[in-house]
Amino acid sequence: MNKQAASEWLTIAYHDLKSAQILYDAEHYTDSIGSDLQQSIEKILKSTLAFENKKIPKTHDLYEVYDLVTHIDLADNEINFLYLATEYLKEDRYPNPHYSLPSREEIKEVLYFCETLFHDVCRKLTITKEELLNEMDISVKLTNDDKKFSNQKLKK
Repeated sequence: MNKQAASEWLTIAYHDLKSAQILYDAEHYTDSIGSDLQQSIEKILKSTLAFENKKIPKTHDLYEVYDLVTHIDLADNEINFLYLATEYLKEDRYPNPHYSLPSREEIKEVLYFCETLFHDVCRKLTITKEELLNEMDISVKLTNDDKKFSNQKLKK
């Protein structure tokens, strides 16, 4: 079992989830929120594959990823959220006659599903919030160190 790899996936999934929550609370465009939700769900599912040292598929199709997962059993209504969220990242999001924004109610439901999935997977993989916060602190520290390095480089 590879808890470290799963934690790395979950840390990035958490970033996407928090972005979606912030955008939702700010009443931002639902298509942008949907993209963050799709990415978060994808990374949450892929974290379970990383935990088992399985090959991570290069796909954004959430049902396709879910089909490879063994740690999670979703109810039929939850599987529907996978199909919905997959649509948020499809190529036909570009302007075309069939393009439309997801409703706020739909986004709210997918957001709740994503939050629940995140917490369930963390619990099943025995990854605590503290462990993820440590991962986040490391990534923030690296980002700040990168900025210092870039600033030093610019001064030379």
